[in-house]
Amino acid sequence: MLRLKKLTKTYKTGDQALQGIDLEVPGGQVLALIGPSGAGKSTMIRCINRLVQPTEGEVWLEETELTHLGAGALRRARREMGMIFQEYALVERLTVMENVLSGRLGYVGFWRSFLRKYPQSDIDEAFRLLDRVGLLHMADKRADELSGGQRQRVGICRALIQNPKLLLVDEPTASLDPKTSRQIMRLITELCQERGLAAIINIHDVALAQMFVQRIVGLRFGAIEFDGPPAKLTTDVLSTIYGEEDWEATIQKVEDEEVEVEVEDGPAGIPPIEAAL
Repeated sequence: MLRLKKLTKTYKTGDQALQGIDLEVPGGQVLALIGPSGAGKSTMIRCINRLVQPTEGEVWLEETELTHLGAGALRRARREMGMIFQEYALVERLTVMENVLSGRLGYVGFWRSFLRKYPQSDIDEAFRLLDRVGLLHMADKRADELSGGQRQRVGICRALIQNPKLLLVDEPTASLDPKTSRQIMRLITELCQERGLAAIINIHDVALAQMFVQRIVGLRFGAIEFDGPPAKLTTDVLSTIYGEEDWEATIQKVEDEEVEVEVEDGPAGIPPIEAAL
């Protein structure tokens, strides 16, 4: 569904952020990108949606090659790639509902968006999404009244209302406490499963990635050092990606957290995310 072929990014300084990345992400798969700061994780995500222009290589979303699209075609292609940001990127003075509906700007004309005249079908979908993430009662609140976890859920709704084929998620839990981080990661992975969405999540928290995703790709100096299931992310692999450290503690943390998540799953008949919210 998503294919990267020899994707390379070299900056004018000569620094090579990506070194010929080859990667395929099938529909419905949630993949975590891990690696130290400067490994190329954010650059990869931004090269996919061309917020950063790759130096060489190709990015294919299904049958569309993205790296050489003109401005108009790129705008249309970006409709199919929902972006969730670390710092939420909400308009603080707008309401929760208005921020969610801004995800439809690529589909409505300029004047309709300027006057906030969205089709009723878009409004109905926004209400459904807010209900799904537990924020229906906050639809009319301003974004600057929300907590960090609530803002991130609004950002998730804004990305999903695009009806994308791919989610690109940049550090969704970096500003959140541990409990809220688990809730947000669980929410993203459950929504992807429900919708058959592929997702790439750039994340620093290795333990959190191991708990929730199906596949982990480890980057180091812009190259792939590991690509496999969480269970194969051994201490040796982590040392290769990050350097020598007591990685046994990280692996033990994952095992402990998995037990805790099972306890938190809520009463019988209540889905885990609804119990958490």
